[in-house]
Amino acid sequence: MTTRASRFAGLSLTLIRIGGLAVLLGALGYRLGIVGLGPAFGLFGIGFLLSLITLAFALITVVVARHHPEVAKRAGLAAVLALAVVAVPVWAIVNGAGAPPIHQITTDTEDPPQYDAVIPLRGEDSNPLEYSSELAEVQRRAYPDIQSLLLSETPDEVFERSVEIARALGWVIVNTDREAGRIEATDITFWFGFKDDVVVRIRPDDNGARVDVRSVSRVGGGDVGANAARIRAFSRRLAASE
Repeated sequence: MTTRASRFAGLSLTLIRIGGLAVLLGALGYRLGIVGLGPAFGLFGIGFLLSLITLAFALITVVVARHHPEVAKRAGLAAVLALAVVAVPVWAIVNGAGAPPIHQITTDTEDPPQYDAVIPLRGEDSNPLEYSSELAEVQRRAYPDIQSLLLSETPDEVFERSVEIARALGWVIVNTDREAGRIEATDITFWFGFKDDVVVRIRPDDNGARVDVRSVSRVGGGDVGANAARIRAFSRRLAASE
């Protein structure tokens, strides 16, 4: 039994090495432009599946070899590594559960903020920027909390703080146009390096300034809630800093 458990522990460590490498190659390969999106997702999926198998093997081995510390230790290490690999996509899936298959969100569904400087950077294969009434209806049902932000400060004051917050969130500032009240930026996701374009529009309001934000994913039919989460994060920081 000890020999068999030891083999399972060794197999688990081998599988997680292969699985972890596949996940890494898929994510970084796409980020660096070495592989396309399809192959990247394929590698990521293979790595995720191998990590799930590893996790099952390793946990069973830990139980079977609980009276053999060295074997259980190796199996436990494989289980921890597998759990670390599995946790990231599982978190993304759970976090984005129920998100509609749309690739852009805006706080103003009637008159969305418009992009300018970002457009030449997006490339021909990027998702379209058109915002239809059908899309607006889907968004309103899914994200009723995504609304314009009304602040009591002047547009100039809000503009300055908006630029600071965008940088603090890790966005790459593409252009700032104070006269137009427009800030354009790109947010790059950690794993695959997906680029989502953001535009912040600041207009005078009766009591100060009105802020609207729009976030559009360059690739993918859906964003698993990423654009809405980005807008919420920006709006919360801006409102809290007033």
